[in-house]
Amino acid sequence: MTRKTVTCTINGKRREFSIDVRSSLSEMLRGEASLDSIKHGCDVGECGACTVLIDGRPFNSCIYLAVWAEGKEILTLEGLTDTKGTISDIQQAFMDEGAVQCGFCTPGFIMSSIPIITSDTPASREEIRKQVSGNLCRCTGYENIVNAIEKTQKKRIEERKGSGKK
Repeated sequence: MTRKTVTCTINGKRREFSIDVRSSLSEMLRGEASLDSIKHGCDVGECGACTVLIDGRPFNSCIYLAVWAEGKEILTLEGLTDTKGTISDIQQAFMDEGAVQCGFCTPGFIMSSIPIITSDTPASREEIRKQVSGNLCRCTGYENIVNAIEKTQKKRIEERKGSGKK
């Protein structure tokens, strides 16, 4: 077994791990970094339960080798809470809209939605569906998930307009 040191930033904190070069990013994040929001679903990149942001873009961490994370900025669901542990607006919207049932897919859906809700360009419901199409849910039927993302997107765009920020 060959090991390699990987240094990256996870949820704003610089971290260093000695990992098996065959390890996936999801194995490193869940096992070595103890981040429970990373779910092992299909382990072949089809369900989206392990989605994280790497340098601002969503990736299935089960098919992303941990060694590729060297020098990268990684954001997981845990990184969306503030220093007091308060959940983010998108997490709250998922709860408000009933977009969670068993919750297994929820972290992946939320992480896949971040590029949508941080964009200044409003996405249509069809575009939202396309953006999260790599995530599978067996409980909610997707409608409430799209509602939560759309609600948060609109709220954030309005807040930016109101504050004069672009």
